[in-house]
Amino acid sequence: MGADSRPGWRRLRGAKRRGGPREAASLSPTGVPVPALVSIFVGGNPVGVAITPDGSHAYITSEVSDAVSVIDTATATVSATIAVGSIPAEVAITPDGSHAYVTNHRSGTVSVIDTATAAVSATITVGSIPAEVAITPDGSHAYVTNFDSDTVSVIDTATAAVSATITVGSIPAEVAITPDGSHAYVTNFGSGTVTVIDTATAAVSATITVGKVPAGVAIAPDGSHAYVTNTGSGTVSVIDTATATVTATITVGSDPVGVAITPDGSHAYVTNTNAGTVSVIDTATATVSATITVGADPAEVAITPDGSHAYVTNFDAGTVVVIPTGAGRDDDQPQ
Repeated sequence: MGADSRPGWRRLRGAKRRGGPREAASLSPTGVPVPALVSIFVGGNPVGVAITPDGSHAYITSEVSDAVSVIDTATATVSATIAVGSIPAEVAITPDGSHAYVTNHRSGTVSVIDTATAAVSATITVGSIPAEVAITPDGSHAYVTNFDSDTVSVIDTATAAVSATITVGSIPAEVAITPDGSHAYVTNFGSGTVTVIDTATAAVSATITVGKVPAGVAIAPDGSHAYVTNTGSGTVSVIDTATATVTATITVGSDPVGVAITPDGSHAYVTNTNAGTVSVIDTATATVSATITVGADPAEVAITPDGSHAYVTNFDAGTVVVIPTGAGRDDDQPQ
């Protein structure tokens, strides 16, 4: 895998659509239209998305632009564009909202953005083709999957240096950290497994077999379950974190990638890349309760801290679609 290699579920194509917020069509599972969605053009093949703890801004990585677009969620407009490394992939924001961490595929680095100044304050060298980044609940460390190194780099955020490198499975794609900060869950794109890392010892504590080509992972707010998208199977594996076993497998759309869970833990939102849809999973029943059409090649998804909206990046369309979840709706948010 060379320096220009990318995860199979990301394809670099020029985004040609232009303009301001647009409406995206959507349907319920029964085909009944649901309220129109807001679509915000950012361009540059957007992939990663993260929302600040106060819900005021969404940070979007744009691969072709080598930049991060900052969306003002109150106005649904781009308020800043920040240059980072080459082919930025994913982004995570510290619990205090002070910094955003961005993985740069081609550069083999992580850019640290000071959110107050909208400028890069540090650049950290990690492994080959860094993919995903997640930050511990106390903000002390950032975990970075290195797609071409089969490792996870652990960054000490106080020193902006790598403090540990952990070998995981083949082609680690994404990572999520439990709410208590005790474990990190890493999807291994090439192994069909999830590696569980004990963050206290920086050692692997379990390896769990899931579906084909696992990509995204999210942890329930109570830490009881991990949800893993299996790109090659068109399913989501539900892992019981107490037993490290798969307790349910849910069929979703074609090529599921991103996954995010509402703050109350009631629903999981899954992007289906080839289908151009988002599947909404009722976590109580482990079934799909809605399917929403969002646009071309949806990549990642993040949910606002109040649970009112889901933000979805559409890689080919060059847009971010805002979905009202119906939970904790704020009339000041885009709708």
